[in-house]
Amino acid sequence: MTLLAINWAETGIKAAQFIFSFSIIVVLHELGHFLPAKWFKCRIEKFYLFFNPWFSLVKKKIGETEWGLGWIPFGGYVKIAGMIDESMDKEAMKQPPQPWEFRSKPAWQRLIIMVGGVIVNLFLGFFIYAMMLWHWGDEYVPTNKLKYGIAVDSLGQSIGLKNGDQIVSVDGKYVEKFRAVPLAIILKHAKTIEVDRNGMPVTVNIPEDFASNLIHFKDIAFISYRFPFEGVDTLQPGGAAEKAGIRKNDQIISYDGNMVGFYSDFKSYVKDHRGKAVDLAVLRGNDTLHLKPVISAEGILGLWPKEPAKPYYEEKKLTYSFFEAFPAGLQKSKETLQNYWLQLKLIFSGRAKASESLGSVFSIAKMYSPTWDWQALWGMTAFFSLVLALMNILPIPALDGGHALFTIVEMITGRKPSDKFIEWAQTIGMVLLFGLMAYALGLDIFRMFK
Repeated sequence: MTLLAINWAETGIKAAQFIFSFSIIVVLHELGHFLPAKWFKCRIEKFYLFFNPWFSLVKKKIGETEWGLGWIPFGGYVKIAGMIDESMDKEAMKQPPQPWEFRSKPAWQRLIIMVGGVIVNLFLGFFIYAMMLWHWGDEYVPTNKLKYGIAVDSLGQSIGLKNGDQIVSVDGKYVEKFRAVPLAIILKHAKTIEVDRNGMPVTVNIPEDFASNLIHFKDIAFISYRFPFEGVDTLQPGGAAEKAGIRKNDQIISYDGNMVGFYSDFKSYVKDHRGKAVDLAVLRGNDTLHLKPVISAEGILGLWPKEPAKPYYEEKKLTYSFFEAFPAGLQKSKETLQNYWLQLKLIFSGRAKASESLGSVFSIAKMYSPTWDWQALWGMTAFFSLVLALMNILPIPALDGGHALFTIVEMITGRKPSDKFIEWAQTIGMVLLFGLMAYALGLDIFRMFK
């Protein structure tokens, strides 16, 4: 991959959305620590959006607090006097505790300060989802409303699924939203898929390594909608189809003597004939042409089909009143947290390789829309706010959950861990976190040049 191959306009839009989204998440997260610390009369020394090693882009001291903007857009922080945090200000901790310091406050107050950021992120994710449902509602395709059934790629076919199957259930349970079927299979370690095949019930057994293969090949769309192939919409510049003379709006009526029906069948045939010439009968206006493109070694012809004139699925539209949106937003937040936790379990259990699942800020930024789409942007902001809450509450030193765990132990036992113990725990936690961040960054750089 070269720098010239990067679409810099799309990259800039994605980066801008990423910074906008995470600025909201981080600022509100840190306010979750800042406000209770202020209520309990702790001195706040710094409040920063982004990290500022060596220098700050902007800084201004107001009262006792220095407010600033760092230059590394990986997060932010609040520095509370008397708290062992990422600043590792050991000299200050050697002095006798002062009334305005974090370490002088009762355990219950310190616990509230610690979990404040997580609580704010949970509320933010829930609130955004609720407002999105109120404003835009929700649209989805019911699994039992696919007119022509499913289209499956080679991985789907390898376990026994076929084009045209109608999915009845996953592990005996009907999945209402079609888009949730792959997640149900990958995240919930499903064992079977029940399908209707030409009116006959068929049970497809899912191998143990299927979820791992899907993650390895990044193939969450191994099943999709099946639809008729009604013509060519877009061509890949310099691709096999364009070189052979195929044009936009051409209608491919047969391939090697096989009549064209569904796009998925045509696509599978093309992939099975990689590196070979395929005889295509092409209808252009009133003329029928015979063109013989040579399929690429990757099994790609380089064309995209038209959207069929007649609907090939039914779509369900849900609308919510202002008050109805809140329980719906709560349910969506719950599902988001459950799905993300299941993804973590996949990694911890070894069913998914960390090297294929982890990513740095570059992977995160790539998930944003290539155009400025407010609905998609708010959806990503809600999602990452909830993810940040879940990750931060993990009982790992250097995270909010680690500090909270030590405080809860203190409240139960009546014994406060020594400052030296907290310092060592913080140091170990930071080494682990920075090591993980460096590893994820290295993976992204490797993927970029690979």
